[in-house]
Amino acid sequence: MKIVVIAIITWLATMCANICLGQKPHNFPEISQQNERGNFVTDSFTSTLLNENKIHLNPLRKIYVYLPASYKSSKRSYPVVFYFHTIVTNPSQLLESSGIKDLLDKAFNSHLCREFILVVPDCSSPVAGSFYENSPTSGRWLDYITQELVPFIDAKYRSIPQKESRAAIGDFMGGRGAFVLAMTRPDLFSMVYALHPVATGMGNIPWVNMDINWEKIHTATSFEELAGLGFTSIFLAIQQAFLPNPDRPPFYCDFMFEPENGHMKLNAENMQKVKDSFLLDHYLQKNRQNLLQLKAIAFDWGRFDPIQDHVISAEHLSRELQDMGINHEAEEYAGLPWNKNWSETGRFYTRVIPFLNRHLKFEGN
Repeated sequence: MKIVVIAIITWLATMCANICLGQKPHNFPEISQQNERGNFVTDSFTSTLLNENKIHLNPLRKIYVYLPASYKSSKRSYPVVFYFHTIVTNPSQLLESSGIKDLLDKAFNSHLCREFILVVPDCSSPVAGSFYENSPTSGRWLDYITQELVPFIDAKYRSIPQKESRAAIGDFMGGRGAFVLAMTRPDLFSMVYALHPVATGMGNIPWVNMDINWEKIHTATSFEELAGLGFTSIFLAIQQAFLPNPDRPPFYCDFMFEPENGHMKLNAENMQKVKDSFLLDHYLQKNRQNLLQLKAIAFDWGRFDPIQDHVISAEHLSRELQDMGINHEAEEYAGLPWNKNWSETGRFYTRVIPFLNRHLKFEGN
């Protein structure tokens, strides 16, 4: 049984990004001439904060901004929703495969929701991508988002520059990122919706029993040597994010397992450090007062995720929030985590957009 579980975990680790974003673009009914369409514009700016890293991040960061149909013709200001993508992907894959623009157009034209600006920053990297953290090795991503990206959007676009008009949403690791941003910066974000967030807790399988090739991590000299090795490459990137050591090339991090006398020995202290800074349920108590400030919290998860630890951990996260007195919405749905989001009956259209309409502060509210 253990071999089967590990095989599923390894397969999913290498395929998750392609599967969750690899849905064919949806063919929505033709929007009639009287219905208006918004558009995505590609913007960029050079980050100062992301210069501080050891993985050769490009500080010129692309941003994909959806402007609703009325943006050109009106002088109104709009709420802003920030969408954070998962690891091993980029916004181009999300925009091409999800049909998100058509969903927004349809929602606004049908009055399912009032209009808002959607911002999708490119948080990809030369390794696995952003884990939405601050690290001298993999980059100051949280600072980049809160100190550079949000002010850039407010300065350049007609946003409503208030926390009540700003939301963080995301999927998988981006869902974790949205959660972290909301619970640590309630002065900037007043709400969060996470689509099947991961790293919400430990689940049942100990990390020491996961199919991670620690020997390969310690003998490799570049991230490319670990390509295709599933959780091996992902956990290296996790250690770069949460066990950074700028004085330890080639990966500039410490490790949860270290070589000793020809064997790999667990460093329990380092493993605990990663859990405390990576897993969402470890964030809750120290951020309880911040969580209480949020106007709305919601997340969901697919019951049939092949990595059942994601399901177990999401359920646990909801119970922890409940016992802390944190109001939230949490929903388990019958499906896989990647095939229920991007359609007219999917999670984004039927759950996320109505959630935003209920809780965002729009101009004239």
